[in-house]
Amino acid sequence: MRSLYDARTKMLGYFARPDHYDGFTRRLLGTYQSRVVADVATAGLDDTTRMLDVGTGPGRVPLAIANAVPDVPIDGLDLSPSMIEYARRASRAAGFDERVTFVVGDVADLPYPDHTFDLILSSMSQHHWADPHAGLRELRRVLRPNGRIWIYDVRPALRRAITAARDIFPPNVIRSETVRTGRLPISIIGKLTVEYTGP
Repeated sequence: MRSLYDARTKMLGYFARPDHYDGFTRRLLGTYQSRVVADVATAGLDDTTRMLDVGTGPGRVPLAIANAVPDVPIDGLDLSPSMIEYARRASRAAGFDERVTFVVGDVADLPYPDHTFDLILSSMSQHHWADPHAGLRELRRVLRPNGRIWIYDVRPALRRAITAARDIFPPNVIRSETVRTGRLPISIIGKLTVEYTGP
């Protein structure tokens, strides 16, 4: 199953040019991405942790996490081959290519075995998913027992993921919160957290 990514890749031409998209998101979402990195850096991860970034785009978030959390291996996945190639080049240039890997793939059909990851992150990508239920089912499949899923997105779009999570996970493991990244009293970004103890 394909995500909505293909239909939206033509938007303003940014998705067709990973370098332009990287610059655009750095300017628009830099403070927010710093918050995501800070969340991961304070999560108590160690070298036994394996992490996945779904919808990684040009790889900016995993590379920043690799810089902040030196021992954690990170996989980045995106539907766009050009984004993944750009992310791989950036990873090599940063010296992270042995610890941060990037693959082309769809959240609805992840190319990983069951119970692979301790922390699964999706940062501003869930609104592209054609079927949040299929995506969340796959995230559950590849999540290790006692693993965590963190999905950040604009709050109206995040409701889709929250609804899907409630259908897939026990209600006591799901939490949503507002993500504040600046001085404004409101925020348009939210975070869905799933802390799942089951198999």
